[in-house]
Amino acid sequence: MSEYVKARELAEQARETEWARPSFAKQLFLGNFRLELVHPAPALDEAQTKRGEEFVRALRRFLDHRVDPALIERTARIPDEVVKGLAALGAFGITIEEEYGGLGLPHLYYSRALILVGSYSPALAAMLSAHQSIGVPQPLKLFGTPEQKREFLPRCARGEISAFLLTEPDVGSDPARLATTATRDGDDYVLDGVKLWTTNGVVADLLVVMARTGGKISAFVVDARAEGVTVRRRNAFMGLRGIENGVTEFSGVRVPARNLIGREGQGLKIALTTLNTGRLSLPATCAGGAKWAVKIAREWCNARVQWGRRVGEHEAVARKLAFVAATAYALEAVVDLSSRMADDESYDIRIEAALAKLFASEMAWQVGDELVQIRGGRGYETAESLAARGERGVPAEQILRDLRINRIFEGSTEIMHLLIAREAVDAHLSVAGELVSPDASRQERARALKRASRFYARWLPTLVAGTGNLPASYGAFGPLARHLRYVERTSRKLARCTFYGMSRWQAGLEHKQGFLGRIVDIGAELFAMTATCVRAEEDSRDLGRRPLELADTFCGQSRLRVDALFARLWDNTDSQDARLARYLLDGRYTFLEEGILDPSIEGPWIGAPSGGENVHRPIP
Repeated sequence: MSEYVKARELAEQARETEWARPSFAKQLFLGNFRLELVHPAPALDEAQTKRGEEFVRALRRFLDHRVDPALIERTARIPDEVVKGLAALGAFGITIEEEYGGLGLPHLYYSRALILVGSYSPALAAMLSAHQSIGVPQPLKLFGTPEQKREFLPRCARGEISAFLLTEPDVGSDPARLATTATRDGDDYVLDGVKLWTTNGVVADLLVVMARTGGKISAFVVDARAEGVTVRRRNAFMGLRGIENGVTEFSGVRVPARNLIGREGQGLKIALTTLNTGRLSLPATCAGGAKWAVKIAREWCNARVQWGRRVGEHEAVARKLAFVAATAYALEAVVDLSSRMADDESYDIRIEAALAKLFASEMAWQVGDELVQIRGGRGYETAESLAARGERGVPAEQILRDLRINRIFEGSTEIMHLLIAREAVDAHLSVAGELVSPDASRQERARALKRASRFYARWLPTLVAGTGNLPASYGAFGPLARHLRYVERTSRKLARCTFYGMSRWQAGLEHKQGFLGRIVDIGAELFAMTATCVRAEEDSRDLGRRPLELADTFCGQSRLRVDALFARLWDNTDSQDARLARYLLDGRYTFLEEGILDPSIEGPWIGAPSGGENVHRPIP
């Protein structure tokens, strides 16, 4: 069996295969626009809302009076006093139940807290989200035993920092290559291996570690102070300079068997399930950065005058301002709707959370780039340099650097495309899996053909016409109704294109990553348009037409992107690009590299540090 097949089978085994709860996004990809699932958006009760608002106000006061984001950027470290102050506020246990010492707040207010922190200090937001979204609290909430929850959750809630350790020097999105081992020895497991890019790992007290138990991958809670745990170095990055990210080595580390999360072999399932809601932390921090960009762009474009007019009045800049403002509103709408659905718990949001992460990370990066362009040379200059020469120290270049990692964190854009595409075509594979499987026998294909014929005979006719063809549909949304009609029509078109792709390439579809990526990007735009219209309709009750104007502009911009993506489904250079890439890898174009010098520091492409001091520094 090839390594590729092994990796694919491992990923399939880790997937949640059941759809016991409704999913708006799953139906969207099937051409079934079920607006009733998200409108009206799920609401919180009055008590939850009051407690959430009180916490966000307290957090805002703390950030304003006790946190210096410029200091964090300059020193590349979050002061211990800041961490302790946040712990005293309960910021490390926002969603941990009150019985374990946490605040027990809804996910919506966790997201709003991260929007606030992310607008002020993205590094601080990364510390809080890595601790709560993928660190110890979330896996134990979903899979932990009562004893594990009583032992570890109070520690997390009071500010003992946690980290999640999956990536290794030679293992990124392919966990089949995982090399860290956990060997059973009596009442313990013995861990050996090296983990890379352990966010919070340098200051962590508790770790979630993925390790191989025989041929399976399992998850463990590990005390970072245990003998044999060594943080070999703290890594430095282009952005998020304050994060405590390191390389962690395990050498004969004894972990009590009671610290196994779930069962042996459930590690990847635990990781993927944790990320179903854990991924929402990144869209929240992206939304915070985008909302800050709106403020800076507005103020600067009012203050800067060129050729007798405010620069924001020149059409070239006005287009950028419209994009920044409309996109920021859409990002917050996506976070808001996804978080409410997560709190409701009657939805399966695995696709919605993944779409939110994908869309927010890509669009926020564009917003940051446009902000730097709007600011011109001042956008490229650091805040400290600006302040030193007597101008407002706006960290526009920093937000661009800080936002860039979100396209890689917790599943790169490319991996998110494949993950979402797999879920989007799940219904097709359920009825026609053997038809598109290269390993299926003739008999299996024949049975699959009968099942598929029955399914498609019922399903395809539903894609011909729908409420999006009726001029009066969605009238309650006023000027936004036309956009929802577009979403409904386009959802059906998207489903048809997915079917055409499966019919055309069959087993080869999984290798058509350009096609699948565009299918997913279209779905992400449709989800964002829906969330934006739902949010604007609700906001307009208090704010009048202003939210409708933002939503209308965003939807207009989004529709142009969708139309372009559809055109590129069938008219593209994917095959030519793939062929040229193979030639490049084979050395056909090495002449392109003549006439340059490489400033890289010599060393292996993939390696890990060994020896040296332990730089682990838990915050007392």
